[in-house]
Amino acid sequence: MKYISFAVPGYNSQDYLSKCVESLLVGGDDVEIIIVDDGSTDNTAKIADEYQQKYPDIVRAVHKPNGGHGSGVNAGLKHASGLYYKVVDSDDWVDAEAYKKLLSTIKEHVAAGTEADMYIVNFVYEHVNDNTRYVSDYVKNFPQNRFFGWDEIKPLKLWKMILMHSIVYKTENLRASGIELPEHTFYVDNVFAYQPLAYMKKLYYLNVDFYRYFIGRSDQSVTIENVVKRYDNQIRCMRCMLAAYSYDQLQAMPRPQKKQMYHTLHAVMCNTYFFTTAQDTPERRKAFKEMWDELRSRDIKLYKRIKRMPSFIFLDSLPWKGKGAVTTAIYKFLCKHVKLG
Repeated sequence: MKYISFAVPGYNSQDYLSKCVESLLVGGDDVEIIIVDDGSTDNTAKIADEYQQKYPDIVRAVHKPNGGHGSGVNAGLKHASGLYYKVVDSDDWVDAEAYKKLLSTIKEHVAAGTEADMYIVNFVYEHVNDNTRYVSDYVKNFPQNRFFGWDEIKPLKLWKMILMHSIVYKTENLRASGIELPEHTFYVDNVFAYQPLAYMKKLYYLNVDFYRYFIGRSDQSVTIENVVKRYDNQIRCMRCMLAAYSYDQLQAMPRPQKKQMYHTLHAVMCNTYFFTTAQDTPERRKAFKEMWDELRSRDIKLYKRIKRMPSFIFLDSLPWKGKGAVTTAIYKFLCKHVKLG
C-alpha cells in the first residue's frame, strides 16, 4: 500500500528539484512521488525521468504541456494511488524526522482502522538568504495527537488559515470534493485549502515542523511586487471559492465547520482587496466590480453575508486609494513579521 502520494509540480525546477525529491524519498516504498513536469524548457524533465528510472516503485514522472501550478496539482491527483494526497512544491522540501512521525502515525491509524480524513502539520518559512525561519503552527487552535472534529477548533486569527502547506488530505475525500484548480493561475492554494474542507470530518493535528517553504527568490508569487501585479490571478481564485458552495450549502453545514469555511473566505477576500486596490487602474476597478456583481447575481444571500463582515463594512466605506493604503499597510506588516520578500 502507498500511504501517501506526493505530487511535486515543477516548471523549470532543475536547480532545486533534487533537494525536494531526496527529502521525500525518506518515505521509501510506503509512498509514491509524482513529479509533474509542467512543460519545462530546462532539465526538469530529464531529472524527473532519472528519478523514475532509479526508483521505479516509488517515483513516477508525468510530462504535460505548461498549465501552471494548479494544472500540476490536478495532474498529480489524477495519477495518485496513495491513501493520502500531499502537494510539495518543487522548490520546497520536508523535514526527515517530522516526515517519519507523520508516516508512522498514519500507518498506525490505518492498521487500527481509525485514520483521519485530514492530517494537519506545521510549516516553516525558511529564509535561505539569512538562515532564519518562521514556524506556523496550530498549537493554540487544535487538539494535539488525537482525533477531533471542527467543534473542537479554537478560532483562528484573521491572518491565520489552514494552508496547503499544512494539509494532508485523504485522497478519496479530496476527489469527492470535485476539486479542479484553474490553469495558468497563481494562488490556487487558496482554493485547495477551502473547497475540500467540507468533505473532511475527522481531523488529526501533529505538532511537527514538516513542510519547509523556501523563501528568498525575487520571482516568488508571495512577494509584494508580484501579488500586486498578479491581482487578476487572485480574483480568479476568489471567484472559484465563491462559486464552490452556495449560501444555502454553507448554512446546512454543522456550525463549527461552517464557521471555518467563512473564516477562510473572509481571510482570502481580505487578500483580494489588497491585491486589487494596491494600485488604481480602470482594469482593476472593473475586475473587482465584476467579481462582486457575479456573486450578487448568482447568490444574493452569500453576497450579503460576506459584505456584512466587519472588515468589508469598513473597507467599503473607504475610497479606492484608502482601501489600498489600509490593506497595503497590513500586508507589509505581515511580510515584515514572516519575511515573505
